[in-house]
Amino acid sequence: MSLRIAQVAPLVESVPPVLYGGTERVVSHLTEEQVRAGYDVTLYASADSVTAGRLRPQSPRALRMDGRGSDPLADHLVMIDQVFREASLYDVIHLHTDYLHFPLAARCATPTVTTLHGRLDLPGIRRIFRTFRALPFASISDAQRAPMPWLNWTGTVYHGLPEESHTFVPSPEPYLAFLGRVSPEKGLDRAIEIAVRSEMPLRIGAKVDAADQDYFEADIRPLLDHPLVEFLGEIGGTDKDTLLGNATALLFPISWPEPFGLVMIESLACGTPVIAFPSGSVPEVLREGETAFLVRSVAEAVDAVRNVGALDRRRCREVFEDRFSARRMADEYLKLYRRLTEDPDEGRRFHTSRKRARSALRASQVRPAG
Repeated sequence: MSLRIAQVAPLVESVPPVLYGGTERVVSHLTEEQVRAGYDVTLYASADSVTAGRLRPQSPRALRMDGRGSDPLADHLVMIDQVFREASLYDVIHLHTDYLHFPLAARCATPTVTTLHGRLDLPGIRRIFRTFRALPFASISDAQRAPMPWLNWTGTVYHGLPEESHTFVPSPEPYLAFLGRVSPEKGLDRAIEIAVRSEMPLRIGAKVDAADQDYFEADIRPLLDHPLVEFLGEIGGTDKDTLLGNATALLFPISWPEPFGLVMIESLACGTPVIAFPSGSVPEVLREGETAFLVRSVAEAVDAVRNVGALDRRRCREVFEDRFSARRMADEYLKLYRRLTEDPDEGRRFHTSRKRARSALRASQVRPAG
């Protein structure tokens, strides 16, 4: 049975993004792979997005690239309202918009699933997740679930990339790579220390958000003057492929519960092994001694740099093709959709629990006399 699928992306970046944008990139790969498989897919995204499916344009441009000074919350709420007014057009609605859609999804007859792309250990978000805990959720790693094991988890689906999206490079150049956001939890300062102590050049492809500008100026910019350090700024496309593919290793010295870490599988797709700190999803995504060295200190990372040549780059690529292809990701989500559409109890569990809660509330209320 063919499915009519709605994919609902954030509006911060286009789908696919021009530069940085992990969630939007994943939504793009998922959408295109499902279209390629013959499914009827409609993408709700910014108007500058590109898809082989049906685009339902929302904001005129990706909000980060838009000079209107638009309120991102307003744009997202307008999009979500449109999605659920059009819900009857679809067999399943797949949302990637965090928790903004929860109240409407709870009252929608069309099955929905929400992939959570962010961290779940922030105390301020627990109340809304508790309230809507029975909606169907998909995690991007098992580790991501740890702060909220009580959610209605319907499956874990690892991110995937098209096999042709990155070029396998069998013989690297003698430098290390860092790719990601400049923020304290991403560990760029540690990456620089690792490279300097290893006496290896470090090339940095990094985005600096406005929220992290002060941190960049105070803590990172002074470190960029070292002759071994080259700061490339925010990069995408072939520049990113070249940076990762030609590197001896990718440094991923994070200090936060990473929900997935797309750059790790981008690196493996190029055949480039990873030296990483084992927080969050890292031990799920990487295999110690096969595709990576997992370290717990800068000193261990320096030792890993010296030994990284022992890791087989061709094996890194093979693991990527086996575990992290876009085709595999799309197939796993399609299996999840079918469970939601073919098993009414799976998709209606939330509505049932809400109905019971309302009945219990009415039963507990005492009508005033007279």
